[in-house]
Amino acid sequence: MEQLKALDHEVNELVDYMFGPRDSRVRGWFLLDSYLPTFFLTVAYLLSIWLGTEYMKNRPAFSLRGHLLIYNLGITLLSLYMLIELILSTWEGSYNLQCQNLHSAGKADVRVAKVLWWYYFSKVIEFMDTIFFVLRKKNSQITFLHVYHHATMFNIWWCVLNWIPCGQSFFGPTLNSFIHVLMYSYYGLSVIPSMRKYLWWKKYLTQAQLIQFLLTITHTLSAAVKPCGFPFGCLMFQSSYMTTLVILFINFYIKTYQKAPSRTDMKEVPSVTELKNGFHKDYLARANGLLTNKKAQ
Repeated sequence: MEQLKALDHEVNELVDYMFGPRDSRVRGWFLLDSYLPTFFLTVAYLLSIWLGTEYMKNRPAFSLRGHLLIYNLGITLLSLYMLIELILSTWEGSYNLQCQNLHSAGKADVRVAKVLWWYYFSKVIEFMDTIFFVLRKKNSQITFLHVYHHATMFNIWWCVLNWIPCGQSFFGPTLNSFIHVLMYSYYGLSVIPSMRKYLWWKKYLTQAQLIQFLLTITHTLSAAVKPCGFPFGCLMFQSSYMTTLVILFINFYIKTYQKAPSRTDMKEVPSVTELKNGFHKDYLARANGLLTNKKAQ
């Protein structure tokens, strides 16, 4: 125990040395004072993918339909709450869309920070997306983009909450919460077999996700062009990280949607191909293995 405390002290001294003094308004908030819980949860996530895949290799896949329905409903409601609360709190603080600093809005800044803490915490909940893949033996969906995004977002938002928990940080989560309301609603409906024929809009969700990344980069760089006191290094890091997602996501989009199937392919490939590849195989589609295989008619 003493060794763990010593390690915790050294790690936190290191991150404080690297990034400077933390925002005092979030001190004492759950999971924020020490980096070790976030780090260990991320390691546990990565290990669960590796060990879980090995464990499930010679075992039958789980259905988990009821679990998936409850999970997707829960994430949808949480995303809706964050979306509404971010809109109301930034409106209360008269946030500047072009650039917003960290301290000028007073109580509204703290209100924004509280919502963004839920956004940070939602990233560990969303680790279950991948766990459902593992339990349902949907290993083809556990791609580099999927794991990269889930693992990095949780850690990045630990840093955001400790150093830049409000101000310019509000924009990306607002867009992402809106996308997640639509996305997890789609997943939830996909659990119900009778609803699948109505889910024609998966491609448009994929496009919306890409637009979200581009808008977030534009918003981030706008604060660099016309600064308002928000840390410049954080702006550069966020825009660089979002650029990696754009590159990976465009690569996915081209592979998924730009290659039109030939008539021969359509005859030979069963209908499961459309369900499997129609929406975000790398990041969005079947984020928790919702669509069950169908036999070709």
